[in-house]
Amino acid sequence: MPRLPEVSNRQLAALLERLGYVQVRVRGSHAQYALDTDHGRHVVTVPMHRIVAKGTLADILKKVSLWTATPVEELVQRL
Repeated sequence: MPRLPEVSNRQLAALLERLGYVQVRVRGSHAQYALDTDHGRHVVTVPMHRIVAKGTLADILKKVSLWTATPVEELVQRL
C-alpha cells in the first residue's frame, strides 16, 4: 500500500461521492455512505474528524477498493 496522506473527513467524503457512494445517515460524529452494486450494498462509516486516522483510512480504502474494483493506489492518488 502506498504512503497515505493526511486526509480530512470532507476529502474522504468527496472521494466516496465521486465513486458513486451516497450519504445515507449521520449520527453523532460519524457519517455512513452506501453504494449499491450487483453484489449487494456496501456501507462505509466515515468518522467526522478533522483528520482521519491513517489506520482507519487504510481500512476504508481497502474495502472501497474491493467493492469498486479500483486499485488502492489509484484511490490514494484521487484523494
